[in-house]
Amino acid sequence: MSSISAVGGGMPQVWSGASVRRSPTQKMSNLFDKIDTSGSGTITKAQFEQAFQTMNPPKGVQQAGADTLWAKLDPNGTGSVSKQDFVSTMTSMMSQMHHAHHHGGNTANAPSPTTTVSSSLNTLNSLGSVGTNVNTSA
Repeated sequence: MSSISAVGGGMPQVWSGASVRRSPTQKMSNLFDKIDTSGSGTITKAQFEQAFQTMNPPKGVQQAGADTLWAKLDPNGTGSVSKQDFVSTMTSMMSQMHHAHHHGGNTANAPSPTTTVSSSLNTLNSLGSVGTNVNTSA
């Protein structure tokens, strides 16, 4: 495994073609479409909570909690969130979590590249990727 981690300067996103081609914004847009089961163009807190429970979000998202995330998505308490607001807010939050994950200094509990890629592939269409598959150079 040590030879794999050195390939590409330790950037596992190269290994996952799907995540390289899809920006974090695209991931969040696709996620919104999955949550918006009615196709109304907005999601409610109930729809968001249902998705949060059934889509197995990444650990950092789970730790934040559905209520906390919803409060950030719907700061005015309107009860629904538009696709544009969802995408921009979630993309920003995922970027912050990604930055904290990679620059927190604690690598003792970091998953292996194989685990990260596998996990990211499983969560790309859930609440986005907190792992190494966020391509910030685009």
